[in-house]
Amino acid sequence: MNHATFPFSAIVEQTQLKTALLLCAVDPSLGGVLIRGDKGTAKSTAARALTDILPLIERVDGCAFNCAPGAPYKYCETCNTEHATAQADSVPFVTLPLGATEDRVIGTLDLEQALKGGQRVFKPGLLAAAHRGILYIDEVNLLPDHLVDVLLDAAAMGVNAVQREGLSVSHPARFTLIGTMNLEEGDLRPQLLDRFGLMVEVTAPRDKVLRSEVVRRRIAFEANPTAYAAAWMAKQQTLRHQLATAQLLLPKVTLDDALLDLISHLCCEFEVASLRADIVMHKAARALAALEGRSQVTPEDVRGAAELVLPHRRRRKPFEQPGLDKDQLDELMQQALQPPDEGESDADTEQENNQDNGESQDQQQVFATASAGNVRRIEVDTVANRYASGKRSTAQDAPRGRVVRVVQDQNPSSLAVGATLRSAALRGADDFQVTKSDLHQQVRVGKNANLILFVVDASGSMAAQRRMEVVKGAVLSLLTDAYQQRDEVAVISFRGESAQLMLSPTRSVDLAEQNLRELPTGGRTPLPHALSVALETLEKTSMPPLLVLLTDGKANVALTDGNDPWQESLRFAELLAERSVPALVLDTETGYLRLGRARQLAQALGAECLTLEELSAENLALTVRGCIK
Repeated sequence: MNHATFPFSAIVEQTQLKTALLLCAVDPSLGGVLIRGDKGTAKSTAARALTDILPLIERVDGCAFNCAPGAPYKYCETCNTEHATAQADSVPFVTLPLGATEDRVIGTLDLEQALKGGQRVFKPGLLAAAHRGILYIDEVNLLPDHLVDVLLDAAAMGVNAVQREGLSVSHPARFTLIGTMNLEEGDLRPQLLDRFGLMVEVTAPRDKVLRSEVVRRRIAFEANPTAYAAAWMAKQQTLRHQLATAQLLLPKVTLDDALLDLISHLCCEFEVASLRADIVMHKAARALAALEGRSQVTPEDVRGAAELVLPHRRRRKPFEQPGLDKDQLDELMQQALQPPDEGESDADTEQENNQDNGESQDQQQVFATASAGNVRRIEVDTVANRYASGKRSTAQDAPRGRVVRVVQDQNPSSLAVGATLRSAALRGADDFQVTKSDLHQQVRVGKNANLILFVVDASGSMAAQRRMEVVKGAVLSLLTDAYQQRDEVAVISFRGESAQLMLSPTRSVDLAEQNLRELPTGGRTPLPHALSVALETLEKTSMPPLLVLLTDGKANVALTDGNDPWQESLRFAELLAERSVPALVLDTETGYLRLGRARQLAQALGAECLTLEELSAENLALTVRGCIK
């Protein structure tokens, strides 16, 4: 046992978290668990503690691929020998660092072996080490996209396929994926989110007795880890025995057709698109029964599985927090198990839907947020020289991303191993040695994040006709796009006599959304000041910017007394254009007679200009062109 690991059985409360981890231990095919919650809520502690209670597995000492007994990987030199003997060993627990290179994760050419004899030998990576074990990723939502793609491929196939540097290798890579994350740093890509079989939301205890007990146990553990682990040894052993028994019982657990129909019914009612939800719920319900020593699944098992499987898979509106309405779940369970009379169900359902629609309409206030509709994608047609990990703009010479070519470089920061060895081999096998002239650099192209600066007109000319509802809905739609592209966002609001930076640049799009919902309106239109503040904000950022201006252009407050507000606005727009800032103007002017000031402003900015109606077009694919230097 690793005595530096906090005992799993000593974790206070967090019942659902512990249950999810135990289910993944009973049935590794569940696909792992995503643990979401605030900092300091025992997410990492619980994940790391799981390994100490897992039943041992059989493996050959020194095997880099964790081959299963009797089915060794064909290229494993350790297991494919006459004297290879499997022994009981702990389940592998492999941590995938956020800064890991792709080579480190999937494996690469063994440079040492290649230099010694000129042979191509595969050096396995973290996916091989995690086979038949646990792959753990802390802050998984910050994982770079190129590593996410690798994980998706391996998780889908259970195989890691490597095609690079003259190698063509495939080896088993079946692992339980455990990830932790804090929503303040953004969400996961939907494809990876769906790959997690289970999801748990964790929060710190609100009860002072529980909180003090957490602190008491942690302090005692840190004071003497060995003694503390010994004190919990009996309970740890009980959990280990429970898991071993459940693993043996699992193949015998049955789930009848009526409960399978219930699973599908719940998935449909919660509008879950992925069929993986039905499959995982089936497996999780059986694992719950096995964990409790039963060979027959009950409706309560299905309900427990639903709480872990459905929250991150149900369809959500933009910025709607994930979760599951437990009252609705109870009602659906009751309806399914005791169906009402025919005809009454349909009528009641239709009446409830009508009431729900009516309630949502009644709650819409004067300057609330109208529906954002479908999320619009803004493609920034730029090549950025400054790099910040994201998904919108193309970044040349990025530290991470797709390798597009290799170039000769005597001082490479990212060595192109294959090209370097090939260059040395051209001189002949008799004189095989690598010199500085053989070294080659990998040139990568990645995706760059942007700073999306929203400049929102909140003056009386906007509010008078209740257009702020539509404006806020449009901004929320664009904010959703920024959220998905891992951008930073900032918000400037202008009304009355001045403009203010309501939200400094941040990756927390939820903060921007909250600021917009609470945005006060009314007063005059200090448009020149707003563009001045935008210019100052963009000059301070190190990220490639994108300016999104929402206004009708009816400026009536000058920055300097005696000046024409409209002419000042045009001058600041020209200054932004001189700095080649990509921009988008959303013209919020309505009515029969329009001055067209917003479109003139867009021309001065060198920007795209759309009306709110055009922004709501069904098939909008907007490209904002600029040159970020």
